[in-house]
Amino acid sequence: VYIINVTWSDLTSQIIYRRYSKFFDLQMQLLDKFPIEGGQKDPKQRIIPFLPGKILFRRSHVRDVAVKRLKPIDEYCRVRAP
Repeated sequence: VYIINVTWSDLTSQIIYRRYSKFFDLQMQLLDKFPIEGGQKDPKQRIIPFLPGKILFRRSHVRDVAVKRLKPIDEYCRVRAP
């Protein structure tokens, strides 16, 4: 579970807790609803950030995988709409 501090346009903030699968599900929904912004027709027009897909791993590797995903999730959450 990742802890995210969300700051809204009115400058209020809220802490949310999400699993990687929820980020990935959001990514899939965005790509389905916004194919142009997702770069499906022209990769140069992609403005939806890339997020690595789900991977299978053994339980003993849960922490390692979670740590490796920190940077992509952080970058994904920091992207602002143009």
